[in-house]
Amino acid sequence: MYVVCVEFEIVPSQLENFIVAMRKNAAQSFADEAGCQQFDICQDPQKANTIFLYEIYDDEAAFEAHKSAPHYHEFNHAIDGMVIKKSVRFLQNISHHA
Repeated sequence: MYVVCVEFEIVPSQLENFIVAMRKNAAQSFADEAGCQQFDICQDPQKANTIFLYEIYDDEAAFEAHKSAPHYHEFNHAIDGMVIKKSVRFLQNISHHA
């Protein structure tokens, strides 16, 4: 499994708008993309404007398909100007490997 971890620092005044857009993107990713196995949106209770995503895809190709989906581009357009900082990590889930 291909794991994508994304951390966003959001402009505080845009936090609610960002969360609405992110929830829509996550729901569409999980519903419409066969290769998307999990898409969690997490918020740091100590730093409310920090949003962390934990996404699991079948493989890297499924993640690349996610990035080409229309809803992904719609989301990126919707959050323009809301993000102060973004970091992305790619990991391999080895929990169930022999």
